[in-house]
Amino acid sequence: MKILIAILVSFMCWLTNLQTIVKTQFKVFGNCTECKERIEQACDVKGIQVANWNIDTKQMLVKFDSDKISLDSIHALIAAVGHDTDKKKAPDSVYVQLPDCCLYRDHDNTHHD
Repeated sequence: MKILIAILVSFMCWLTNLQTIVKTQFKVFGNCTECKERIEQACDVKGIQVANWNIDTKQMLVKFDSDKISLDSIHALIAAVGHDTDKKKAPDSVYVQLPDCCLYRDHDNTHHD
């Protein structure tokens, strides 16, 4: 009986941990492989398990532990390195410092290294 209770408690703990892992997608603006590296590197923080930005679709796939980081914080991390998301605009002072190939606002950049 004690073994059964221990198994049930372990299983419940495992289920609780699974519920904090979130997988979602959202739009991030950028143009090239330099953008991809910058965007994904910005998400190299505790709590984010997967961060993959698709150059062609502009879709960011993230898998993260919502107990350690929020989705709003992830949008803020990306905006802080100069890339707008569908929820957060990058500061103009950071955006203007991006390399020319990475400028996506009011530009017709189709550079895809």
